[in-house]
Amino acid sequence: MRVLVVEDEAKVARALREGLEREKYEVVVAPSGEEGFFLVNAEEFDLVLLDLMLPGRDGLQVLSTLRKRGLQTPVLILTARDAIEDRVEGLDKGADDYLVKPFAFPELLARVRALLRRGRTEQAVQLRLADLEMDAVTRKARRGGHQLDLTAREFELLEYLLRHKEQVVSREMLARYVWKETARATPLDNVMDVHINRLRRKVDEPFDRNLIHTVRGVGFVLREEE
Repeated sequence: MRVLVVEDEAKVARALREGLEREKYEVVVAPSGEEGFFLVNAEEFDLVLLDLMLPGRDGLQVLSTLRKRGLQTPVLILTARDAIEDRVEGLDKGADDYLVKPFAFPELLARVRALLRRGRTEQAVQLRLADLEMDAVTRKARRGGHQLDLTAREFELLEYLLRHKEQVVSREMLARYVWKETARATPLDNVMDVHINRLRRKVDEPFDRNLIHTVRGVGFVLREEE
């Protein structure tokens, strides 16, 4: 499980990283709202721990923008603001939970586990974009009413793109979450290109409108364009 900690106080960030890593979570730390916003858009995380009082763009601005863009990742706010109005505002902006500093680390861990469980159970089974449909349980995909004959890897690749529809998916993300490789390498890039080309032939070529698009120098995006 990957956790993004957006926290500008170095001592607090270090304590969170060390504590979570002892529990076998993979932790990435962002010291500002801008960097946290960039990382959430560039990589995939299972949970975000978000401080509110950040330099530059504050936590509520980051959270509000991410939710407007469709980010579904659970967000746990960590803050010294303990007024009822602050809690209500944080939850209304899209937070999944709210924990006031100082807090007991075992309570933080319990809330982290609860949010991660909730995130897994709420993961969509039926996926759709335009006339492209997928059932993640039966592992069947159709476009325009026609069933797509996909290999196991092609299905996993298309499922990942569908779960991140209209978001740019980097090659690093595909390496980690589709190919289960911790590091991207040139040979793997070549393999990705082969699979993307095969997927395009099945998903796009027989139809009038393309859904799979290349973002030069970054990766790919699944979206409907006029």
